[in-house]
Amino acid sequence: MPSGTPTNSAPPFADSLGNPLSLDDAASLPLVDDFVMGFISSEARAVNLLALADADASPVVQAYCATLHLFAESREAAANARPFLAKARAGAARATPREQRYIAAIEAWADGDIARAIALHTEQALEHPRDLVSVKLGQYHCFNLGDCAGMLRLALAARPHAADVPQLHGMLAFGYEQCHLMREAEASARRAIAMCRKEPWAHHALAHVMLTEGRLAEGLAFMESVSDTWTGLNSFMVTHNWWHVALFLIDLGRDAEALAVYDEHAWGVVKDYSQDQIGAVSLLARLELAGIDVGDRWSDVAGYLRQRQADHVLPFLDLQYLYGLARAGRPEADALLRNIVAFAPDAPASTRAAWQRVCVPAAHGLVAHARGDLAAAIEGLGTALPRMIEIGGSHAQRDLFEQVYLDALVRSGTEASLAAAQGILQQQLNDQPESLRLRRQTAAVYRRLSLGQLTTQG
Repeated sequence: MPSGTPTNSAPPFADSLGNPLSLDDAASLPLVDDFVMGFISSEARAVNLLALADADASPVVQAYCATLHLFAESREAAANARPFLAKARAGAARATPREQRYIAAIEAWADGDIARAIALHTEQALEHPRDLVSVKLGQYHCFNLGDCAGMLRLALAARPHAADVPQLHGMLAFGYEQCHLMREAEASARRAIAMCRKEPWAHHALAHVMLTEGRLAEGLAFMESVSDTWTGLNSFMVTHNWWHVALFLIDLGRDAEALAVYDEHAWGVVKDYSQDQIGAVSLLARLELAGIDVGDRWSDVAGYLRQRQADHVLPFLDLQYLYGLARAGRPEADALLRNIVAFAPDAPASTRAAWQRVCVPAAHGLVAHARGDLAAAIEGLGTALPRMIEIGGSHAQRDLFEQVYLDALVRSGTEASLAAAQGILQQQLNDQPESLRLRRQTAAVYRRLSLGQLTTQG
């Protein structure tokens, strides 16, 4: 635990979860609560805290401001966060032990030491299990490393002490789902929603369950039934839940509706934001891979991706920026590819292997696919796919890379590549028999293999 003894062992303030706060000014409490409850609820009100940046020097306020800056997931994010971290560290002696550990975890994040950040968030979950901001942040870091068990472990540590908080059950649900524990995931998601119908993270977790289990029509109906609650959310949460709606529509063959969701809900909320950008890239790619004409939409997205040529915040993000630029025919794709290759050997220790052994070959494969070099696409993506979990993202998000790989196999047209595609597609179709997209794609491969009598297209 970070050293230092708070000057006030019993702070007079506490957040809505009961965590003591060493604030300078009672008037700050409502905005601190906006951050705490807004953050765990995926609500835009979390950023209201930034109004206190200059008005309240309390260490926890400054650390929370730094958190918001780091979530920009941009090249400048760490530099923008450091002045707030410096103020937080300067006043850390008067902070509570919980606040001190939180400050240290955010410093580790800014320094790129994600392993240390996770260790600190894990300690926090054990000693202060109602610090659900810390739990959710720890899950975020585990998610970005592909550590699904770590995500679940954090939420389980908090459960005995925070079972009254619906958002905790949403966190549990997603941890269970990423660990392939579908029954537990659905139960936790439904418990969260029963406690609070507006629990978008639980909606998201249940969408994952239904997609994985092939319950496509049910998943679409569920997400549409709760979409009226997706108000006041941060741009990631609202666009990502609509992204899930679009996935159901694509698989169900409702192409025009899927494209409308892209235009009306999935792209255009905050076009400068990393998560909105990768959501747009991955959805456009899926639409195209399903045979849907996306017109000139790549050009619009790529105009916002140009700023990402040297970000290297997360390999998962860089790969999608790269594909979007390459698919739009932008020369900046070459610059980003060169930068990825150059950055990988010097990446932070926590993520260096993922950059070198997964991101670099996948990057070459994605650019090759976008430019029609199918053999190179198969080589690069085929090398990366077995370890793709190491770059983070969810199962549903990483499926994009397998879809691109499959497309390269099918379009290359060799007997070997078609046979490989058949094996992958048939297994997917077995799990998702409702998917018209998969039925079409599998049937086309069977015909090209002279196995038309086995066609699965009804």
